[in-house]
Amino acid sequence: MSTPATSADAGAAPSFSPLYRQIKALITRSLEAGAWKPGEAIPSEVELAQRFKVSQGTVRKAIDELATDNLLVRRQGKGTFVATHAEARVQYRFLRLVPDDGSAERMTRRFLDCRRLRAPAEVTRALELKSGDAVVHVRRLLHFRERPVVLDDIWLPGALFRGLTAERLDEWRGPLYGLFESEFGVSMIRAEEKIRAVAADEPCAALLGVAVAAPLLSVERVAFTYGDRPVELRRGLYDTRDQYYRNELS
Repeated sequence: MSTPATSADAGAAPSFSPLYRQIKALITRSLEAGAWKPGEAIPSEVELAQRFKVSQGTVRKAIDELATDNLLVRRQGKGTFVATHAEARVQYRFLRLVPDDGSAERMTRRFLDCRRLRAPAEVTRALELKSGDAVVHVRRLLHFRERPVVLDDIWLPGALFRGLTAERLDEWRGPLYGLFESEFGVSMIRAEEKIRAVAADEPCAALLGVAVAAPLLSVERVAFTYGDRPVELRRGLYDTRDQYYRNELS
């Protein structure tokens, strides 16, 4: 079986890698370069096989892995599309808080602050920034049935999110990651989380409507875009009196 067509692209993918992995890497680079936007259809397996001069089965295996990685979405009878957080079934895939009664009601949000500032040292490390780089800090509350349940502090690289303001956040009606995709060209591909139990301090207790020292779940998340580049640090405090944190392990 021949290798992908262009020598420059083929050289970018390790020669010892299985062929379908090389195709996966080439498709991922096209996604990163914006060849196909979030929500758009990618070329068919037949077209991609012809482009890369490989079998359709090799392309299919590469796309299967990209779908498993949530970079692509297959739609029966319609084709394969670039995954987007604006799509209903995936837009809240990083938010794992579920009401005890299993309700499918969505949470509402209220932004408390949005400002640019010099990145604190721990944010600089988490986002792999340079000392003195700017970040955008967003603070918000998520409500369920009009009761605050999550207090989020979000840090974003200032260079990638120029123009993000409190006004733009307030005007946006979709998921926050959908805004990042459509307005700033930043796709959140995967995330890593650290979770621990903490006691509410006085300022956080007031915002969440709980007693001082009440138990909260602290969730620290780093979200990554293509190339495993960290592009968001999020620290959330969760009131789990009537909610639980749900995850699926495989």
